[in-house]
Amino acid sequence: MKTFFFYKKKKRKKDVVRVYHEPRGPRKNGPGQARMTRLGKSHLAANFTAKKLLHSFHSIYKNRQLELLTNSRKKRPMDNSLPLHSKNVHKLFILINRSHAFMHCIAISFLIHYRTSFLFQDPKTVVTSVPWLLVFFSEILLFFAWLLGLAHRWRPISRTVFPERLPEDRKLPGLDVFICTADPNKEPTFEVMNTVLSAMALDYPAEKLHVYLSDDGGAAITLHGMKEAWKFAKWWLPFCRRHGIKTRCPKAYFSAADDMYDSTPEFIADREKIKEKYEKFKESTMRATANGCPEGMGNANSRDHSAAVEMINESEQEDYVEMPLVVYVSREKRPSYSHNFKAGALNVLLRVSGVVSNSPYILVLDCDTYSNDPTSARQAMCFHLDPKISSSLAFVQFPQLFHNINANDIYDSEIRNNFRLCLYGMDGLEGPCMCGSNLYVKREALYDRRNIHNVGDLRQLKNSFGTSNEFIKSLKPDYKPSSMRREGESSLLQEAKVLASCTYENSTKWGKEVGFLYDTVVEDYFTGLTMHCKSWKSVYLNPPRAQFLGSAATNLDDALTQCTRWMTGLVGVGISKFCPLLYGPPRMSFLQSMCYAELALFSLFQSFSLWCLATIPQLCLLSGVPLYPEVSNPCFFIFIFVFTSAIAIHLFEVLYTGASFRTMINEQRIWTIRAVTCFTYGSLDAIMKTLGLREASFLPTNKVEDDDQIKLYEMGKFDFQASTRLLAPLATLASLNMASFFVGIIRMIFAGDLDKYLLQVLLSFYILAINYPIIEGMIIRKDKGRIPPFVTLLFAMFTIILLALGSVVFYL
Repeated sequence: MKTFFFYKKKKRKKDVVRVYHEPRGPRKNGPGQARMTRLGKSHLAANFTAKKLLHSFHSIYKNRQLELLTNSRKKRPMDNSLPLHSKNVHKLFILINRSHAFMHCIAISFLIHYRTSFLFQDPKTVVTSVPWLLVFFSEILLFFAWLLGLAHRWRPISRTVFPERLPEDRKLPGLDVFICTADPNKEPTFEVMNTVLSAMALDYPAEKLHVYLSDDGGAAITLHGMKEAWKFAKWWLPFCRRHGIKTRCPKAYFSAADDMYDSTPEFIADREKIKEKYEKFKESTMRATANGCPEGMGNANSRDHSAAVEMINESEQEDYVEMPLVVYVSREKRPSYSHNFKAGALNVLLRVSGVVSNSPYILVLDCDTYSNDPTSARQAMCFHLDPKISSSLAFVQFPQLFHNINANDIYDSEIRNNFRLCLYGMDGLEGPCMCGSNLYVKREALYDRRNIHNVGDLRQLKNSFGTSNEFIKSLKPDYKPSSMRREGESSLLQEAKVLASCTYENSTKWGKEVGFLYDTVVEDYFTGLTMHCKSWKSVYLNPPRAQFLGSAATNLDDALTQCTRWMTGLVGVGISKFCPLLYGPPRMSFLQSMCYAELALFSLFQSFSLWCLATIPQLCLLSGVPLYPEVSNPCFFIFIFVFTSAIAIHLFEVLYTGASFRTMINEQRIWTIRAVTCFTYGSLDAIMKTLGLREASFLPTNKVEDDDQIKLYEMGKFDFQASTRLLAPLATLASLNMASFFVGIIRMIFAGDLDKYLLQVLLSFYILAINYPIIEGMIIRKDKGRIPPFVTLLFAMFTIILLALGSVVFYL
């Protein structure tokens, strides 16, 4: 058994050293069994069982190590000469990617020469020039999107931290944790409370840890769940500390196949006791969810309710247990005021926490994302407390990983390209973008240096931060919020409610220059962009053990709806005055601007390109119009090379990041599906919003699990129980490509046009092969998750009409 010793924690009159254990293998293979065998049978006869003897050896060893570590920690000061972190440049990846980029650019230049030269060959081909130009323009857009993406691959780096070199606990800064929830019907209360409990159990000094939950729905069930979670935490936290539990989300811990960290009788008895408490907590929360709130807890209108702030742990004072401060916040919402979605909720937490705890660092978590490793805070502090980079470091971003996706991951819910590739590349420049969750951000970076440096100008501060005198005081370096807590809970809560009112931000800079920024549903991306433009830096850290685990969409409807929301926000920023290609270069490096631009504009470019490449060559093939060079033309091999080159580098990146060939196929498929659905709808929504024809909207992703959907996902089958607007493009393009493929085969076999149409036939074949699950859902499958027959018939008829119109256009 491997035993890892970490740090000393002060607890009143004595020191407690925490020990983390890795799960052991079967007892017969453990080192303890070998020691027991060497003792001989005579020892076993002396009224000791083998298990008791093994336990005694383990206890002696453990106590001795604790004693040595405690003494060494008392004597050893922090060694400032040792670095808190290191980085590794991915030189092999850089060499291969830059070499590929060089060859690919040469091939693209030949392709562009071929396309442009055609336009000057025969002036009679006016009709052919229209589809030719559209396809050419699509290819240019794809090339430009790829060119922007090169910035992500220019200099990727990975990092390693050494948390054992951090200063002792009393020197660590305070930490606030922000968790946001909006709708208990889509975000089950029990799941949210597990996230809260995992945050409370972080391996951080309890007196310096403060957990805030924002309940945008003002639901009584959420407040009830917080109180039940607090009661259970008084048992759960000491259990985790006592036994060095690493998985500190109760549901994840008790659901694990191998959750036994020890097999001693004391641990087993303790675990059974805690599990009994957990079941009572679960039953109470689930019963309240099913039957309604307990008496005395009224339900508020989710869109029209007053502000509510409550310190959960102030009401419990019986048995002393080191517990972090836990605060429930429900901001005021009125139909006549814009609430600015998640960014508005985070800014309310930012203000309320400023007068309650005012910690210099903040951990932001989604309500379904629990802490999977209690040491994440210490790992983040390895960067925030590094004097070489601390002054300019805004946030430390951890990857978003998920506990409910399988190895197949047919919907690419893992978002591998972003978290295993792109963020490494941005980290090699000026730092990763902000990803909305799993980040430790500096409070000062959210306030903006230009505003907080005017601490002597009260009028200027109130114009920026609002009229609360107590909050203005919190901007001063020597502000101590604990003094206000001692003055009285009622005055503190009253001040917090003022800060959570819907009118507080009027005539201030909140959402414009201060806090998380508004006017977009991707407040994380926009806030990170402006931080980097103000010379802040960021860091990406992806340790071997997942620090946080969330819940990913496991059905097509939720996956595409969520992606549509993201694309709406990203494209909205990309076509605004904050377009990274225009706003970024004067304020940050050009490569960093390219990274942000690729994230903002790729959906706009790729949606148009994929629609053109999935329809125009097919319609031309049906009408007998060639769009690509003949096989006998040397330029034929340019197109083959460009296509093969793109597939090859994608496969290399997939394998380099530890994924499989099947992952590449799944990503190619979901890319085409997203391009013609959520990329398209998101881009259109953003354009309409920019023109003032549509208002921004935000629908929380459904986190409620459906057994039938999960079964289909585990089987690797698409669940096509989605809205018709998402299925329409898929059914139409599948029908069109099937028709063009079979007509193309007939043309090549019976008309002898193999030389002219081979590339167009291969394009249709590739689209059909990659998207075979769609064809299967339309024709073959008979289960509940298939594409409804009326959708298939409806859009098959629409495809026939489209073919007829195409034929008329090309024969005019």
